[in-house]
Amino acid sequence: MTAKLIDGNALAAQIKLEVTQQVIALKAKGMTPGLAVVLVGEDPASQVYVSHKVKDSEQVGIYSVLERMAADTTEATLLAKVEALNNDPAIHGILVQMPLPKHIDSQKVISAINPAKDVDGFHVANAGALAVGLPGFWPCTPYGAMKMIESIGLNLRGKHAVVIGRSNIVGKPMAQMLLNQSATVTICHSATVNLKEICLTADVIVAAVGKQNVVTADMVKAGAVVIDVGMNRNAAGKLCGDVDFDAVRAVAGYITPVPGGVGPMTRALLLVNTLKAACA
Repeated sequence: MTAKLIDGNALAAQIKLEVTQQVIALKAKGMTPGLAVVLVGEDPASQVYVSHKVKDSEQVGIYSVLERMAADTTEATLLAKVEALNNDPAIHGILVQMPLPKHIDSQKVISAINPAKDVDGFHVANAGALAVGLPGFWPCTPYGAMKMIESIGLNLRGKHAVVIGRSNIVGKPMAQMLLNQSATVTICHSATVNLKEICLTADVIVAAVGKQNVVTADMVKAGAVVIDVGMNRNAAGKLCGDVDFDAVRAVAGYITPVPGGVGPMTRALLLVNTLKAACA
């Protein structure tokens, strides 16, 4: 068996086309969706991420603003910037790029964002809405992963889904989204015993720990769907995920590549959330 690829680039392009068409319709009514991205410091990876997000926004016709702030920006100054964006009628979505410098309380900054503009879906109000099944903004990475599962037509009802990772950004919301689709969900993490045995019972595995080769072929049952959220560099400096891709592909039914998998879908769903915020 050779697993079928779930092509994140192709799915993201389709979503961006749909967003573009909806933005054109909104502009015809006098409304232009606006996204503000705030970058604090000079982290190289963060600079790449925000440049992609701004470029994607421009491609679909969303008005975008990149607010660059020095690494020594005080917490108070950043909070003031967030409040100014909360009050800016041209801005419908606010994204503060993580990680922030260590002297700034990330949770305090996230809590300062108006939940109606929290297109990252990290505010406790949106996390709570997801948990109880109310409307809100879903974190873009697990939202993108769900769209990838949806694209293969898999009915999650009664399926066993294993999520490896318990972060507030991916693991926990991913588990909640799967649960909301009536999957039976197991969350695994660094303290989990018998990870291999648990994964071997899974119909769906979502790997989101940021460590190379966490999922190997002997952990995957034949035909399982494997979603790789990881973003790592191997010894040769090549981008890779959390899954031993070549080996697992020989066992799984479907698999996402890295790069070209969940990454572009994360950015595409940010556009979806921004459009949703503008239409609210």
